[in-house]
Amino acid sequence: MKRLILASASPRRRDLLAEVGLRFEVIPSSVEEEHQDGLSPLEVARTLAGEKAADVASRLTSGIVIGADTIVVLDGEILGKPKDPEDAFQMLRRLSGRSHEVITALVLIEAESGKMMTGQETTRVFFKEMTDREISAYISTGEPMDKAGAYGIQGKGMLLVRRIQGCYTNVVGLPMMKLTEMLSEMGVRIL
Repeated sequence: MKRLILASASPRRRDLLAEVGLRFEVIPSSVEEEHQDGLSPLEVARTLAGEKAADVASRLTSGIVIGADTIVVLDGEILGKPKDPEDAFQMLRRLSGRSHEVITALVLIEAESGKMMTGQETTRVFFKEMTDREISAYISTGEPMDKAGAYGIQGKGMLLVRRIQGCYTNVVGLPMMKLTEMLSEMGVRIL
């Protein structure tokens, strides 16, 4: 099997790859996740995923680098990782009782040839109506602080989600079906 490199330090992405039995290395990108003005949310995710993959691929002579960027979008606005508990509270208050999109852009780069492939997945997430007490209790767990949109569907945040429309693993941070299809096109078979 070809060498696979995940250009991310995300434990959630590592767990998803490991769960399907992929052998891979982790080489985190040094790209700063800054949202560029004037770009659509999808363009922001694609740009960041591409920059992460290219950064790591530039340091290698072989292997397929997996770059990913996941964003939460409400009313056309990107909700990044909260700066502090008050920021998390405001994000969750805005998400309460509404639906939003989670978009993950994927960029694969074959280091030896420079061949690049891009893809993306969008999932609609429907939140329950939350009280201020519920929001504060969730924030007190610490879980929202390192996650886009201030929640993690794979943890206690699942209690905030009424339903989803689309790919669950996308909301976790890596759309596995889409990634599997892309890797297959690059000659990597998982099943």
